[in-house]
Parts: sequence; C-alpha cells; structure tokens
Amino acid sequence: MTDQHHPTDWLLIAPPGLIWGASFLFIAQGLEAVGPTGVTAIRLVIGFLTLACFPAAWKPVERQDWPRIVAVGVLWMAFPLSMFPFAEQRVSSALTGMLNGGVPLATAVFASFIAQKLPARRILVGLGVGMFGAVLIAVPALNEGRSSVEGVLMILAAVISYGLALNVARPLQQKYGGIPVIWRAQMLAMLITTPLGFRDVMAGHWSIVPVFALLALGAGGTAIAFIVMTAAAGKFGATRASSATFLMPPVALVLGLLVRNERVEFLSIVGGAVCLLGAWLMAKAQNTPVPVTSKVHS
Repeated sequence: MTDQHHPTDWLLIAPPGLIWGASFLFIAQGLEAVGPTGVTAIRLVIGFLTLACFPAAWKPVERQDWPRIVAVGVLWMAFPLSMFPFAEQRVSSALTGMLNGGVPLATAVFASFIAQKLPARRILVGLGVGMFGAVLIAVPALNEGRSSVEGVLMILAAVISYGLALNVARPLQQKYGGIPVIWRAQMLAMLITTPLGFRDVMAGHWSIVPVFALLALGAGGTAIAFIVMTAAAGKFGATRASSATFLMPPVALVLGLLVRNERVEFLSIVGGAVCLLGAWLMAKAQNTPVPVTSKVHS
C-alpha cells in the first residue's frame, strides 16, 4: 500500500471531513431554534439511533472495557459536543471549525505523555507549527471582548478533550473496531446530556431550517461520518483515512462565510492554514513505520 491517494480514493476519504466541517454550520443553524444543551442532546439521540441501524454497532464488548468506554463517552462525546454549541453563541461557526483543526496536535501531545517519550523531531516540528497556527486563529477573537474569549476557551477545552479521548479510545477501536465503541460511548453521552437538554428542546422555537440542520448534524456528523471513516480506515489504513480531517477547517470557513455571512479576520485565516500545515507535517512524519494515533472528530 502506498501513501499516495488515487483520485477515486477521495470518494470514500473525503465525505467525513466534509460532513464534520459542515457540522459547525449545522450547530449554528440549530441554535436559532433551541438552546445549546438541546442541540447536544438532539444530535446524540439522532446519532445513537442512526448507528443502531448498523449491525456492526451491536458487536459485544467485554465488561472489563466498559470503564474505558465510559471515559470515551465523556471525553469524546458528552463534554466536547456540549462545548461547541455554547462556544458558537460567542464566536462564529467558521472560527470554531478552524480551531477544531488543532485536534491532531492535542492527540499527539497526549500520545507522548502516555508513551512517556518525546515524539520524533519531525513530529515536534509539525506540532510547533500547528500550535503557532492555533494561536494565530485565536488572537483576533481574544481582542473582541470577554464573550469571545470564553468562546475560544470552550473550543480549546473541547479540542483538548478530543485529544485525550482519541488516545483512550485507540486500544478499544483496535480490539472491537470503531463503531461498537462509538455507539456505546454515544449511549452514555446521551444519558448524560438528554436530561440537561430536555428543557431547551421543549422551549424551542422550531422552523424548517433548524430542524433539517439538527437532523443533518445528528445523522450525518454524529453517525454516518463515523461509518464512512471506519470503512475508509479499513480499506486504506487509519493514517490515510484521517486525511479527511484536513478538510474540516476550510469547509467550516467557507460555509460560515457564504451561508451565514460571518466575518473572519485575515489573521485567523492565515492561522488556519498554518495549523493545517502543522497537522500535515505531523501526518507526513507519521507515515514512516511509527505507531500512529487514529484521528476521528465531531
């Protein structure tokens, strides 16, 4: 297997990145009808029910692995998926999506802590470049007042949670495959978030656009994208399949600008490109025969 993509490979690799990139737009549209806890609860319920339609989700899991699945449910699902709607009440969907490009960086940092070993020099270079890019993305928002600062901090907290969760989930995914682990993690996250989101859902002001946005967010971003990513990883390997994540920030940026007329500072756009460059440098370094952490997002 080579590390180069055949053009037709992208028909399987690209959809998760496109769906997850659009998820930040769907969150913003959903917030026009329902509060942030309602957005999280709805997407998890829809995602859980959608994944339940796939037989792979029902694969048995040993009792001894449930504590780790509980951790994944909190760190990968309940907490970060709750942070994004609150953040998007304070900053744009485009900025949220661009900062989410820092997930590979957070994943690499936690992988190093867990292994108690510094990454290879080339990975460290990519990590440094990516973190510098993340700073550039955030700087303009930090100058816009307390609300924007809070939004940026919420996104960064979600990104850090993702980075830890992906390392916790990795051995489970290697043992059972991605879908059984994700489905059970969603079940736990649903049990946590649904009681919190019930009031928001009941008080919602519903119209056709937010309804379809939340359906797309739940069925697409919280279910179908994981199915396609798992299929791509099975065919091409986790590293090549994770190329989809590079599409997320530019998709979120373009949709935020075109659909919601959001204003994004030029420095943030430059930072997004630098952050992606850092992630690409790390991925390129990891294409050598070194253990690679699978990267899968919201």
